Amino acid sequence: MSHQLTSLIESFDGRAVITKYDRPTGTWIFICIHDDTLGHATGGTRMRIYGDPAEGLLDAMRLSKGMTHKWAALELPFGGAKAVLAISHPLQGAERTGLLERYGSLLHSLGGMFSTGEDLGTTPEDFAVIATRTKYVHGFDPDTRQKIDPGPFTARGVFSGMSAAAAEVFGDGLAGRSVLIQGVGHVGGRLAELAHAAGAHILVTDVDAELAAVVAAAVDGDIVAPEDAYGVPCDIYAPCAIGATLNEDTVATLQCRLIAGSANNQLATRADADRLHERGIVYAPDYVVNGGGALAFALLGQGEKDVDVVMARMEDVGRLIGELLREASELGESPVVSADRRVERVLAQARGGD
Repeated sequence: MSHQLTSLIESFDGRAVITKYDRPTGTWIFICIHDDTLGHATGGTRMRIYGDPAEGLLDAMRLSKGMTHKWAALELPFGGAKAVLAISHPLQGAERTGLLERYGSLLHSLGGMFSTGEDLGTTPEDFAVIATRTKYVHGFDPDTRQKIDPGPFTARGVFSGMSAAAAEVFGDGLAGRSVLIQGVGHVGGRLAELAHAAGAHILVTDVDAELAAVVAAAVDGDIVAPEDAYGVPCDIYAPCAIGATLNEDTVATLQCRLIAGSANNQLATRADADRLHERGIVYAPDYVVNGGGALAFALLGQGEKDVDVVMARMEDVGRLIGELLREASELGESPVVSADRRVERVLAQARGGD
């Protein structure tokens, strides 16, 4: 293991890091358990090509902490964790299946330390394969054992949160507002449809030009080149692809009033929340506004079988975002401060603190 990997593990403020190298595919597997105060460590599994394995480990560490915050903000009885499959090249067919089977066996060997579901780069079909080797996967229909897609729930939750945030920032809803959606894949594409139906004008940007064209046509929207996205005037910027798009450089060029999207870890550093606040840009904390998928799987895992009932509960995300933005406005602080304070309060109560 490289010095960079060991240094990162030494810096991790969580409970554990499980690491395995899958030689047949050249994949580094990182499972980061951040906090199990509220319950069983649970989070998604991401599959992505990184420039270096250390980047994959750092992503897993940051994402696992984000899951601790997400579960606590939603006051759900789960602990924060995340896994990353840092692949060296795109995997298809038997090669992909083999990796997923071996990953499932690794999960099973942990005896329930970590349960997981989809994240960026993994699909319900992938998890049907993983489930052949372990029971520690979530998001399956309790009756049919068919894998449930979290994407529609995540998109509905983001839409609810975006709508609530728009009401706080603009005094009304999304009708007539311009929404730039960065990344119009499974979640971002559905969010575009929901926002369009609510009367918003959609601006679409994606590294996949063909996909951007299809989604823009479906919602009567306009296409923005990826390299121009941050400087385009809009009311709402919705990052729905990779994280860390909000950094010192991009925050300085943003031409929006509100940020609300589905991507995880949207802030490159904690200081970027302060930069947004100083510029008067309201940021809906990512680990709250994108919590619909996690909330849905929690409800399904607790025995709720009616998908319509679960979908209706995505409005909880909007109510929470509204509360956090009002508190932040009253105190003159970044919504991230309000959200983090809520997280710490929930965790402290669970630990028996004041």
